[in-house]
Amino acid sequence: MTEPEMRKQALEWVAEAKAAGARQERICEVIGICSRSVQRWKKSPSDKRPDATRPKPCHALSTEEKAEVLVVLNQKEYASLPPSQIVPKLADKGTYLCSESTMYRILREVDQLKHRGKQNAPRKVNPPQSYVATGPNQVWCWDITYLPSQIRGMFYYLYAIEDLYSRKMVMWEVHEQESGECAKALVHKAMMREQCFTSPPVLHSDSGSRWRSMSLTNSDSTATGHQ
Repeated sequence: MTEPEMRKQALEWVAEAKAAGARQERICEVIGICSRSVQRWKKSPSDKRPDATRPKPCHALSTEEKAEVLVVLNQKEYASLPPSQIVPKLADKGTYLCSESTMYRILREVDQLKHRGKQNAPRKVNPPQSYVATGPNQVWCWDITYLPSQIRGMFYYLYAIEDLYSRKMVMWEVHEQESGECAKALVHKAMMREQCFTSPPVLHSDSGSRWRSMSLTNSDSTATGHQ
């Protein structure tokens, strides 16, 4: 890889020799470089290769200046704001520290791009647990659906259990309220009808409060699974 200083010197030699009447191909042969490289360097003096070593820009912030910017970004007034809002707020006060992209880059360097100020720290979320049914009464899915009544604002609640394998509606009931006791009674009735107490199915649902109620989760007749 040709360093920028050597590239600049080679271009000066080529220009000087061509001004004296020499051909570019012969000049490149003597210098030991390719003529195509000279053409490319003239068109784009900077090296655009990903692994190229580039000189530090003259307007780059120093370590002390980056520390000053970071102090401002973590002040109480700006700790919960993104750089796109911090820059105009500072401009209203007649202060300019750096551009938005530079602020983002500084935050990325100190691992504060996703968590700063009152923002919650990133946490790992486990993928939802899934179940596979190879036969009936292995996995049951259940939910509660709102049914409108003749009075505005009042609803009935449809409790329904469906078999994942056969899509059979195992059991359903309509109640006037949501409660874990109603859900527990429904599950017991469904298991009595299907005669599966010896091999209880997995009762699959989302993570709603009714689904995770103590009445239902403490039941020994089924294994509950939440998505």
